[in-house]
Amino acid sequence: MSLAGKRVLLIVSGGIAAYKALELIRLLAKAGCGVTCVLTKAGAQFVTPLSLQALSGAKVYTDLFSLTDESEMGHIELSRAADLVVVVPASANICAKMAAGMADDLATTLLLATDKRVLVAPAMNVRMWQHAATVANLAVLEQRGVLFVPPDEGPMACGEFGPGRLAEPPVILAAIERALAPAGPLSGRHAIVTSGPTHEPIDPVRFIANRSSGKQGHAIAAALAALGARVTLVSGPVSLADPAGVTVVRVETAVQMFDAVLAALPADIAVCAAAVGDWRAEAAAVQKIKKSGEAPVLRLAENPDILAEISAAGAERPRLVVGFAAETENVAEHAESKKRRKGCDWICANNVGGTGVFGGAENEILLLTEAGAETWPRMNKAAVADRLAARIAKVFT
Repeated sequence: MSLAGKRVLLIVSGGIAAYKALELIRLLAKAGCGVTCVLTKAGAQFVTPLSLQALSGAKVYTDLFSLTDESEMGHIELSRAADLVVVVPASANICAKMAAGMADDLATTLLLATDKRVLVAPAMNVRMWQHAATVANLAVLEQRGVLFVPPDEGPMACGEFGPGRLAEPPVILAAIERALAPAGPLSGRHAIVTSGPTHEPIDPVRFIANRSSGKQGHAIAAALAALGARVTLVSGPVSLADPAGVTVVRVETAVQMFDAVLAALPADIAVCAAAVGDWRAEAAAVQKIKKSGEAPVLRLAENPDILAEISAAGAERPRLVVGFAAETENVAEHAESKKRRKGCDWICANNVGGTGVFGGAENEILLLTEAGAETWPRMNKAAVADRLAARIAKVFT
């Protein structure tokens, strides 16, 4: 989408990642988007008003009670003059104030007074990011319709490692483009997508798993978000970046995935693309199992059937439930049988037989719907995701 002629109100709060806001302004300006900056007192410890002004070409606002600024453009008008309000970086402090509805400086007053959409890119220490208070605050903001650009995982200025690093400016720019794009056909809809494998522990160092990469599920989540859906992605262990604009819930086991999916309801759409383990160890060993001259006996217990359970969720059942069937033979027959057993609306079946097919970069889909079967040509997983998302959108338009 072109940002030419659009205007963003950019709030820069405190944090070492504030320097990335300068690059974001440059990218926005290059895209033809006007930027008005608001710098908090804490943000001014890391970047200067002059640097923001030099890149944006516009006055930088800092003081709620400035007589000059209020006479030129009152804070109420400032809060509503832009097409989108963006907070980069969003510290734990400003997120907490937003959740509480506080208005004790110019930035928080603008955020409380605006009638425009708000996009937040959090950045903070990993422990702050994972603290229960922050988790609760972000949940409140999400319920109010605030958009998020999830932080990256990696080394931090404080010396720790983990989630909490500010997303890179190009990723934030892409989220801004999506936020300012015309409402998509799935706008206002909530979609739950499961992705990746599950790891079922045998002992503290071993687990039962499969070769799923999560590429297809993650691509579907991104494609649905691009069409305007609010997406909750429940992901097993993968080595993929979180899709921008998507709420990600990370799990390890099938039981955890089942609980996370139920917690994410209600939803309009559910796409169960994860390769969930059918069985788990009945009792995982507390200590590593040692060799003893005899092979250990592993007793298995059946895992919850997420697709069947969500298809039979009663009043909370999504309007459209889509399952995946990874088969190695008789694909059409097994997929049709699975569709009947699980009670889902659609099944996306694919043949994963052969070396390197499961977890690869491409997919060849047989889509079973109430109208019959559709055979899609082999294509990369992003293209599969786009086609499936477009097919889903037709149900809701």
